[in-house]
Amino acid sequence: MINVCFADNYPVVHQGVKTYFVGHPRISIAKNCFNYADVLSVIEKGKIDVLVIDLELDGLNSIYELRVFMRKYPKVKVLVYSALKESVYAPNVIKAGIKGYVHKSNSVEYLDYSIEKVFHDETIINEDLQNSLLIVASQPKADRAYKKLSYREVEVLRYLSDGRKNNEISKILNLNEKTISTYKLRLQSKLGVTNLVDLVNKAKTMEIL
Repeated sequence: MINVCFADNYPVVHQGVKTYFVGHPRISIAKNCFNYADVLSVIEKGKIDVLVIDLELDGLNSIYELRVFMRKYPKVKVLVYSALKESVYAPNVIKAGIKGYVHKSNSVEYLDYSIEKVFHDETIINEDLQNSLLIVASQPKADRAYKKLSYREVEVLRYLSDGRKNNEISKILNLNEKTISTYKLRLQSKLGVTNLVDLVNKAKTMEIL
């Protein structure tokens, strides 16, 4: 039996997933968590094989925290289950060493399939996304620059779009405030804008956020 810790902010999501997996012959939703602190507490107690986690989970500020998690708990496979734009987030999730990314628009059957694949140490990435990434790679540099944002740049952009100031973002991500300013300038350069309002608007128009 594959023991899963399922971590998401919303009870309705938990209920839907739990209902599907009741009586499943190979997968058990052993623990449900509503914030990252609870995840760490559950994992410390052991007996979890796969962590299914939303990138927007309360208390999870950065994908880099998941990198630390994987170093500390190498036997626990991690699968991201999120509504964030797949073409932006999935490549960086895979680069971070996480085994898979499942968008919430997919069926629960696909989540089932992905949990089993990840448990057996296989990487999960949507076939349409793979094709999309190949297309992006073949485009002129100017056309694909905004699609090549690093995960850290995307994180900073998300917090900026939420109205966070540089000093707030630096505390959340545990980075120097000057580093946040550098990321903001880099983002403006990549997206071809000169101010924060245009930066956020451009990102929304291109569906980066």
